Amino acid sequence: MAADETICVLAVDDDPAALELVEEALRSASVKVITSETAREGLALARKWRPDVAIVDLILPGTTGLDMLDELLTVAPQCDVVLLTGHYSTDSAVEAIQRGASDYLTKPISVKDLRARIGAYLDEARRRLRATELEREAAAANCFHGMIGRSSVMADVFARIRRIAPHYRSVLVLGETGTGKELVAKAIHTLSPVAKGPFVVCNCSAVAETLFESELFGHVKGSFTGATANKIGFFEAANGGTLFLDELGDLPLAMQTKLLRAIQNQEVQRVGSPDTVRVSVRIIGATNRDLHSMMAAGTFREDLYYRLAMVEVKLPSLAQRPDDIPLLTRHFIASFAKEYSKAVNDISTRAMAALSRRRWPGNIRELENVIGHAAMMAEGDTIDIGDFPAEYGEAYGEEHADPLPAFPFPQASLPTLAELGRQYARHVLGVANGNKARAAELLGISRATLYKLLSEIEDPGSPAAEPPANSNALV
Repeated sequence: MAADETICVLAVDDDPAALELVEEALRSASVKVITSETAREGLALARKWRPDVAIVDLILPGTTGLDMLDELLTVAPQCDVVLLTGHYSTDSAVEAIQRGASDYLTKPISVKDLRARIGAYLDEARRRLRATELEREAAAANCFHGMIGRSSVMADVFARIRRIAPHYRSVLVLGETGTGKELVAKAIHTLSPVAKGPFVVCNCSAVAETLFESELFGHVKGSFTGATANKIGFFEAANGGTLFLDELGDLPLAMQTKLLRAIQNQEVQRVGSPDTVRVSVRIIGATNRDLHSMMAAGTFREDLYYRLAMVEVKLPSLAQRPDDIPLLTRHFIASFAKEYSKAVNDISTRAMAALSRRRWPGNIRELENVIGHAAMMAEGDTIDIGDFPAEYGEAYGEEHADPLPAFPFPQASLPTLAELGRQYARHVLGVANGNKARAAELLGISRATLYKLLSEIEDPGSPAAEPPANSNALV
């Protein structure tokens, strides 16, 4: 994308007359047109301007349009690359589409027809720009105390937090690892009457079993070897506020009894001291464990569970809220761009499609790590498949390897490439239940290209499907 966020078109052809005709065709399109007669200069311009559309001659001095295609898609992953050739070849057309070209046009092509064909990609670029802006706005609008979500399941979570926060004494937050349980706890505390009080976190899985009592309730000097000074515990530190017991399911059974007593009586006794200390502490427990199974096995006390679970907040996995993946991705891109002081501000369509297809066993934390890695590796302003960690890129490649089915056409009736493309587009549209945006993702092409294919299916005799004939032609 150009620096001023206008739509940018790059044209690369060693024929100056061809470049002049491209400029003429797009003069009224309100876009920035940059031209070059060499691949090297063209790539330098692409790195600077990040074009939305590139029109590249198939034969260039010292290289080919196909090789330039690969480099262009690395530099500007969102770019729709249109290859032009004066010598049509089925093999080169197939290779071009397989390597990521959006279109393959044969010279001569009239100014009028070129304007129409490129216009579809310009419209797609404008829609993409607007969609990106809307997603950024949506990420900001759908941020609830650090949590991002517009899905119905997250709307329910946010509403539940609002209702719980003014009244709770104890809350149990349940959810898989990486779903944001601590963010929920912080939101409840922030919206509560004790928001000005401390928010203290105790990670139960990180405390040695022999130290639990001291960590929770404190100790006095000399109460055990190594107790060289008086120390307050988590309960006293959280007095007047909230104590968040993360990974509650890892709490030893012996400590569960003492924790229950402290919650019920709102008083603690430091290790080695005969005195009790009054506290006023609200408790939020969180776990990814199945507490009901633990109660049945005798490893978690029922009375502690019911004391904590007066109200519960159950967090969905990321796989249960796929509509939130684009929002979360945009949020993380902006966050890491700021952290790394990089100009990364976008993600390619195919990279976003790959993220949306994953099941995310590590949930939001896993997605955050992937975007953090990608933002660090991205060379331009747009994250692409190659910027993901190796295992994510490999998984994407495996899913997309050889997408075309083996058509058992008799040799005597082999279809043309155009006919095969139209048949396959119709097949994938059926797989996508008529959703054209989803079908374009599955095909690995832009929606503009899909619309063109579908229009040719509906009207195979349309001008878009016929070779152009006009005196104003690229030659």
